[in-house]
Amino acid sequence: MVGTVIRAVIVGNRRITGLSDGVIAELMAEVGPLWHERHQARLVSRPRKRAVGAGAKYRLVFVDRLLATLIHLRHGVTHDLLACWFGVDRSTITRAIGEVRPLLAERGCTISPGVRLRTLAEVIDHLGASGQTGIIDGTEIQVRRPAAGRRPQGPGRLHLREEQAERRQDHGPDRPERAGAVL
Repeated sequence: MVGTVIRAVIVGNRRITGLSDGVIAELMAEVGPLWHERHQARLVSRPRKRAVGAGAKYRLVFVDRLLATLIHLRHGVTHDLLACWFGVDRSTITRAIGEVRPLLAERGCTISPGVRLRTLAEVIDHLGASGQTGIIDGTEIQVRRPAAGRRPQGPGRLHLREEQAERRQDHGPDRPERAGAVL
């Protein structure tokens, strides 16, 4: 559960959500009642052993659900990381994003699935062909890559070590290992 100070930092810092605090307040006022209405309808729609409202309360209130969804859509942050940040389980974040994202889509805030634009020219062509306007976030993201001519370190090296170990085991009693062989 996010405290009010952290929530204020998220809402107040435009780089985190990409939206001003006024736009976030507008989204909360517009989408919040829709979410609450659907949530209540889902609670009432099935047979229950306990009364509606009994049981554990949500640790992630609607404001936090909206903020987690906006951060996920803007930065592509994993659900695990958002769960750590908001102090809940990953499945809670997954459910929250699954509930809020369709409400944002009904309002017109969507991300086209399957469209992967890698260069600025591709973005301009896509927007021109679809007749849409777009806002481009020009934040530079550094990516660590091995220097030219160097072999990458990581799982590939582990696979090579496993093959070497298998070659050592292939030398049985009928196949003596050569003296001085470097593996």
